[in-house]
Amino acid sequence: MKAKNSIINYLAIMFVILFLINILAYRFFFRLDFTQDNQYTLCQATKNMLSTLENPITVTAYFSEDLPPSIGQTKTEFKDALVEYATRSKGNVLYEFVNPNKDQTSETEATKAGVSPVMINVREKDQTAQKKAYLGAVVKYEGKSEVIPFMRPGESIEYALSAAIKKLITKDKSYIGFIQGNGEPSLSSFPQVATNLKVLYNVESVNLTDSTNLTKYKTLCLIAPTDSIPDKKLKLLDKYLANQGHLLIAINRVNGDFSKSTGTEVTTGLEKWLLQTGVKIDPKFVVDSRCANVSVRQQQGAFTFDTQIPFPYLPIISKFSKHPVTQGLESVVLKFASPISFIGDTSKVTYLPLAFTSEKSGEENTPLYFNIQKKWGESDFTKQKLAVAALLDGKISGDKRSRMIVFSDGDFAVNGEGQQARQLQPDNLNLMVNSIDWLSDDTGLIELRTKSVTSRPIKQMEDGNKILLKYLNFLVPIILIIVYGIFRIQRNRIIRLKRMSENYMS
Repeated sequence: MKAKNSIINYLAIMFVILFLINILAYRFFFRLDFTQDNQYTLCQATKNMLSTLENPITVTAYFSEDLPPSIGQTKTEFKDALVEYATRSKGNVLYEFVNPNKDQTSETEATKAGVSPVMINVREKDQTAQKKAYLGAVVKYEGKSEVIPFMRPGESIEYALSAAIKKLITKDKSYIGFIQGNGEPSLSSFPQVATNLKVLYNVESVNLTDSTNLTKYKTLCLIAPTDSIPDKKLKLLDKYLANQGHLLIAINRVNGDFSKSTGTEVTTGLEKWLLQTGVKIDPKFVVDSRCANVSVRQQQGAFTFDTQIPFPYLPIISKFSKHPVTQGLESVVLKFASPISFIGDTSKVTYLPLAFTSEKSGEENTPLYFNIQKKWGESDFTKQKLAVAALLDGKISGDKRSRMIVFSDGDFAVNGEGQQARQLQPDNLNLMVNSIDWLSDDTGLIELRTKSVTSRPIKQMEDGNKILLKYLNFLVPIILIIVYGIFRIQRNRIIRLKRMSENYMS
């Protein structure tokens, strides 16, 4: 009887402990995160945003059931994120999950809300079949809504949710102006940049005229001008900076023409204006041993095929200064960049190079001819860590503090239009938007934007180190086996000697 009562008391105590643990777990969310990029830990910007919510946010997640494990994991992670959002916001984030594949009414509701289905391959009865799947959500706040049409597996769920919430709760958006009228790409050539910026800002085109109120804009962007810029327009930039303006410039000092295989200097007058601010961009091509490939069509007999060849004029930038603009960046691909240096007054302006080439890089003067088949060697890369992006903070023009970021490649964040349009490298997009965020005094989404891993390139090694590691991999196991064999021989010898002694007893 006593034993029975002891078991009942033990179970009762365990039940009370588990009940208390569940209450504490609900009130005090705690999670251990061992991922390198803290994938499962909310950023401080998200925590701050959730703690300031005044009214409830509702999230309707449209996710299909019975998805393949690799895709179904996204739903699990999305739900875990919503649980943490609800906890951090003290119940101001409300959510529900709807399976659009359940019936026609649910599917119509998801489609009308803006959540797009995708076709995925699934295995059913030992056969491969296609299934319509939904992985999206609608976020609502005070009568406004924001759609996450498709949550791509592997992408940052925190960024998607926080960006949607931030866009809904931001009331007075600042203005970002993209300067036009000097041969720059139109605003429609930046769809990815514009989409990211519209979370926090109103984005519009602007012309540099006497009647334009430039003080309206938190940051002005001058991207890849191709025409000569009149002095009166450059003076307007001086005036804008003198009024504590923020300016982003991405300039092409050189141009590569693939159709003619030639490289030439680009002159717009902007380079002379930059020189007055202390920024010198040489009309030279940066070359780097760590570079992207180009596709070259070759013919062998009756067959024609494309071959990928490294092209040092397309440097892959993976070295960055420690700064909010470059936080979390891993790999930015540039196209025909030039070296940047500073010759201004460091007592008035703080100059910080932001991005560099690798330890094996170099410069080539214009004009030049691109030899695609050239065999590049050590003698072609005699320089290292050439700056290709830089930041200026201080009295750039006038006596008031202003900010400016300069890139020596005007096309690194341009998608283009029509058939020439291309998808940007993730970190190319992040670098551009991070720069505008920092210039506009809003760094809240920078940490989120670069949180997920975009690239894990193999670390470059010297040839001598490669040879050393090759022989170590080959010899070390053999040496270990020999050492172990000698140890076994010695041990067996000692055992035999002991057994041969007169005092040995088995």
